[in-house]
Amino acid sequence: MKKIILSGIVAGIILLIVSELALHATILLFPCIAIQYFDPAFDTESKHILFYYMHPFVISLALAWFWTRFKGVLTGTFVTRGIEFGLIYVFIAAFPMLWLIYAAMNVSFAIVSTWFILALIEGIVAGLVLEKMNS
Repeated sequence: MKKIILSGIVAGIILLIVSELALHATILLFPCIAIQYFDPAFDTESKHILFYYMHPFVISLALAWFWTRFKGVLTGTFVTRGIEFGLIYVFIAAFPMLWLIYAAMNVSFAIVSTWFILALIEGIVAGLVLEKMNS
């Protein structure tokens, strides 16, 4: 259990950094997508913004637990296992959630696509960190 929590916290710190870098990259590379975040649906001024910064830790702790249960099924090299783990996460958890968000909320396909790409990157990075710390 200690190993799960420690690797989850380490992965969470790294994912927080990746999330912030991705946010700034989106603003620089895709300003027309970034403008959509000024929509009232995205409340960045409230006390709920803390949940945004907690998100990488929630995901990484859940993935750390999942990793310990699932790592024996993955084969291949360090990188292959990390990528496969990220793909499993994104297609089992993130894709269905994003599908529902796109269907039920007034957000563009472009913004949901950036969320999908970020989830894929987060899953792969978490897989690599967890592979390194818990193989």
